[in-house]
Amino acid sequence: MTTIRACPDWPYLMELAPNLQFKHYTATEAYLPAEVLMKVPDLDLEAAELCADLDHNVYYAAHTDPRLVEAFRDTHYYELQSWVAEGRGEL
Repeated sequence: MTTIRACPDWPYLMELAPNLQFKHYTATEAYLPAEVLMKVPDLDLEAAELCADLDHNVYYAAHTDPRLVEAFRDTHYYELQSWVAEGRGEL
């Protein structure tokens, strides 16, 4: 059974990054890369959730498990605020 769903903060997210579509996933459903998963070896992938636009590797930290937020550091994933601040909103 899949639990992918639209983020309830979508109006706010659309204001910040109208070209992105944020959804909630479990870590298993997101098929996160090894560079992230190796940083959280004891994480329950079925229980840990993230809010992200996986096509653009952008996550919303406010709705993402803090252990995943930390694991995303120094990877090719961007936190939404960094994405906006760097002007990456123009796709």
